[in-house]
Amino acid sequence: MTFRARLLLGFGAVVLVPLTVFGLRIRAEMANRLAAEYQRRVAALVAVIRADLDQRSGDIASRLAALREALARDNRFRGQVVQGGDRTYVLDYAGDAMRLSGLSLLQIQDDAGRIVSSGHFRNEYDRTDPALPRLLATAPAGTALLRARGAEGPLLALARVDSVRLGSRAFTLVGGIAVDSSFLAHLTPDPELKVAVVLPGDSSAAADPTTQVVDSLTVPFVAGGDSAELQPARIMVSHSLASLAALRRGVAFSFLVAVLATAAIALVLASWLSTRISRPLTALAAKTADVDMDRLDVAFESDRADEIGALSRLLGAMTERLRAGAARLREAERRLAMGDLARQVNHDVKNGLIPIRNVFRHFVQAAREGPEPLAAAFRDRQATVESSITYLENLASNYARLYPHPAGEACDVNAVVRETIGRMGDTGRAEIRLELMEGLPPVRADVLALRRILENLIGNAIDSLVDRPGSVRVSTDRGAPGNGTPPVRVIVADTGRGMTQDELNRAFDDFYTTKPGGTGLGLSIVRRLVLDASGSLRVETQPGAGSTFIVELPGVKA
Repeated sequence: MTFRARLLLGFGAVVLVPLTVFGLRIRAEMANRLAAEYQRRVAALVAVIRADLDQRSGDIASRLAALREALARDNRFRGQVVQGGDRTYVLDYAGDAMRLSGLSLLQIQDDAGRIVSSGHFRNEYDRTDPALPRLLATAPAGTALLRARGAEGPLLALARVDSVRLGSRAFTLVGGIAVDSSFLAHLTPDPELKVAVVLPGDSSAAADPTTQVVDSLTVPFVAGGDSAELQPARIMVSHSLASLAALRRGVAFSFLVAVLATAAIALVLASWLSTRISRPLTALAAKTADVDMDRLDVAFESDRADEIGALSRLLGAMTERLRAGAARLREAERRLAMGDLARQVNHDVKNGLIPIRNVFRHFVQAAREGPEPLAAAFRDRQATVESSITYLENLASNYARLYPHPAGEACDVNAVVRETIGRMGDTGRAEIRLELMEGLPPVRADVLALRRILENLIGNAIDSLVDRPGSVRVSTDRGAPGNGTPPVRVIVADTGRGMTQDELNRAFDDFYTTKPGGTGLGLSIVRRLVLDASGSLRVETQPGAGSTFIVELPGVKA
């Protein structure tokens, strides 16, 4: 990330983060206070409704008391219900009395619980409902909600019970007022407040607290049926949060506009400031990019008195020191390169002389046995001597040209492996096993370089067995096919001591060796030669279990 981008982001964060926190806090505080105000209004209305219900209960009680007095003085009603006769007057009595008293429900029952007259539903006479008066009498404050049948449908009413004695018989009066939409509208004149009656088992009227502020008060309800009982009903008061949601949206939109405007201003200011700072730094970076070991004449001049000017002068002084150090470094590199070259020549010459030395040892042993074994040994090992001499001559020619480009040509890997093994001579206690796959495609590589790779890997494998008997397996295989001709693998595996992870990490470093008298160049040379042939080199090793070197060279069409 550039300095300018960091400055823009930092400036924006410093300005926007406090503004965002402040705006969100203001929005949350407004919402909390409005929600608390809505809750207070709902609680206040609940208290008002409770007082209103008490007042209406008292009104119902006074009206039933007046009806009780009028009924006690009505001899005609008394005569018909006590002595019998025409029941028309009795059946119509409750309806007339209900309309005159302003009630919505009126029912008169005898002492057996039989309805003798009903004002809200005339046809329910002679039906028995002895539980209704008893439950109303046991309700708190003597008032309860009940659902009754009416001429136009079910009727929900707030009811009380009273009694009157006519002669030797007792009668009960059940009266009430309808709890309908007009009743509920009278309870709350505020259109933002909503009042609803929730009866037992009514789950459809449940309010969502995320969209409403809700409070309620409990009122007894007479649940009819075979097992009539009092159950709690609720008069629920709710306040919609729609206005609060609209306010939140308005505040959020205003806050978003303010944030965007502030962000735009902050970005403009930060861009101007970053340009003032980053432009000289960019110019200084461009000059610094021109500096390398071959160009140390870049001038860092500045007449600025600020930190950028001090940095320019510091870079100029550093460049001067680099010029002096570069001269010393070139001389040291030249001397180091000569030493590296001498070590590599020594290592390669030793690899070429080892087969010749082994041949002469063979000659000495054969000479002791007589002229004929010596002649046979000479004929048998003449090719090895000539091959080693040719190897040394080619090596000398390559060094004379100071590391020439390898002569890539199609060669048979199996033939080179056999030739290299034939040149190895006596391997001591090490057993060399060949497992060569026939029909492999040729590879494009320098034959001398391939021999050097094999000689180094096989020689290292034999050296790993110096203190123990073991074997060295040299095998060839076909690699995983790619887009063209499959590569060829050369695998050199030994049963020697293996390598630790630390030794493996340094195995290909120049001059790193674990062998007494070793040069530490063998694996380093192998890696360079494999890379020159566009191949790859992989090692699998475990301490005490030996090592496996896998060389993979690209194949070419025959």
